[in-house]
Amino acid sequence: MTSPDGNYPTSLGTSDADTIRLLGQDLTEDLMGEVGFGELALWLVTLRRPTPSEVRVFEAVLVALADHGFTPTAIAARLTYLSAPESLQGALASGLLGGGSRFLGVTEDCGRFLADTLAEIDGPLPDDDAGFDALALDAVTRARAERRLVPGLGHPVHKKGDPRTPVLLRIAEEEGLRGPHLRLFEAVGRVHPQVLGRTLPLNGAGVCGAALADLGLPPDLLRGFALLARTAGLLGHIAEERRQPVAYDVYMGVDRNAVYVTPDTSA
Repeated sequence: MTSPDGNYPTSLGTSDADTIRLLGQDLTEDLMGEVGFGELALWLVTLRRPTPSEVRVFEAVLVALADHGFTPTAIAARLTYLSAPESLQGALASGLLGGGSRFLGVTEDCGRFLADTLAEIDGPLPDDDAGFDALALDAVTRARAERRLVPGLGHPVHKKGDPRTPVLLRIAEEEGLRGPHLRLFEAVGRVHPQVLGRTLPLNGAGVCGAALADLGLPPDLLRGFALLARTAGLLGHIAEERRQPVAYDVYMGVDRNAVYVTPDTSA
């Protein structure tokens, strides 16, 4: 809303002819060369300067999500750059637009699942693993009954264990930030075989969502942090595409191997 005199309030950045201020600080005197980008990103969202422990966990999440090889998001960015090399922003955007329920979006979906589960508690949070296990068992059982996926379980490559998960859990523990979302996420990992009848790994995107939620970040914003991290990875893919192009081979490999199939019109 605007004030009666028509001003537009903001707690972020302002400038005049001589200065730029950001978060109430002088950009050039107080922030440039003094604050890392990850710290600044977290500060911009929370409007409070994060502690060193929070910055370490947050930046570990960004590193974990920056790149994971030739994922659909990376392939999309490379193919778009092949098609429109004059549009770097288009290539980056095409990759970011693919951040959904199977790739990158799991960070938000998992954080939301955990937050919603914790919000249903009538009373104090569990204080031991047994309490979190009971909570997780109920949540997974209900998701199964409603035929909903439990976000954060499974990975297309890391079938026996996502290497990012134990590392982020360790870092959060070291920094005193292994909170209820991470503890519930670990409990999901322990109890889900009882419901699903098989054991799936806790994936990196899911543990990142749990860690971000334990930093107090709203679930609605968690996908944004995954996209922030992946922007760096996509920029790396585009830079590599310029040095070592593969997108044309991907395009030709699909196009030249396309086989016409007569459509089934009986359905």
